[in-house]
Parts: sequence; structure tokens; C-alpha cells
Amino acid sequence: MNTVLNRVESVDPALIQRVSEDALIDQALQLLDRRYFQRGELLITPADASAYLKLRLAPHRHEVFAMLCLDSRNRVLHFEVLFHGSIDGASVYPRRVVTHALEHNAAGVILSHNHPSGCPQPSVADRTLTTRLTEALALVEVRVLDHIIVGAGQPLSLAEYGWL
Repeated sequence: MNTVLNRVESVDPALIQRVSEDALIDQALQLLDRRYFQRGELLITPADASAYLKLRLAPHRHEVFAMLCLDSRNRVLHFEVLFHGSIDGASVYPRRVVTHALEHNAAGVILSHNHPSGCPQPSVADRTLTTRLTEALALVEVRVLDHIIVGAGQPLSLAEYGWL
């Protein structure tokens, strides 16, 4: 018993301080990792993105246009409804879409809007807008991975139809 007490008494206080500081540094590094490297869901297929977006857009009674910002591994960085419209349309401004993608450091985006009528078929205006946004985002090296229209039943993926 005396030997154990002698060892405890002979521990260098500087060593104890260093061990305590190392533990604090480890905690701080874990906090930094969570704050700066934590990402959202991984969206690999159009079905993954469709399910994610249907939950967020189906409840809207008026048309809304939203954008999912993704990192280079297709993990969600940010989701936001950018534009609110009427029962059958929403004005979308490419400048704001590009700015939003850059603000979130997106490598890729998935565009989306709902059709409150329930019919997820894209209009000519929907397809034209998708082309304009794809071109605008390409100028700043952000890829448009899909444009998903949420309506009744399964959301429609323009990428799956080859319209992207």
C-alpha cells in the first residue's frame, strides 16, 4: 500500500496538467469537426432526393421553388425554399439561385418545386427554366444534378427522363 501512495505522491503536477489539457484539446477538436465537417443526408439516387423533397414540399398549398445544396459526395449541405408563388406558378430568379449555391459552397444542386394541382408533369416553362439555371450555375462550376417536381404520387425527376 505504501508503494502505491508513494507513486501517487510522486506524480508530476505538470504531467497531470498536460493530460487535462490534452483531454480539453481533444474535446475542442471534436466540436470543430461537428461544426465544420458534419453533413446532412447522403442522396445517391433520384428516389432518395424525391423522398427528401416530397416531405418538405408536399404540404405547401401554393407553388414554391426550392434548392438542395450538396457537397461533392452528394451530402446535403442546405435546403431552402427560395421562391413562393401562387397556385400555379412562382417567379424564379437565376441570380438568386446562383448566389445561394455559392453561399453554401455547393458542388452540386438539386432544383425542386411543387405542383399544388397534384400533376407532377413538367410544363414547357419548367423545362426552359431548368435549362437556364443549369447554364447559369455551370458558369460558377456548380452542377445541376436534377430538377424534381413534387405532386401527387411519385415525384418526377427530370434527370430520369433525360430532360436535364
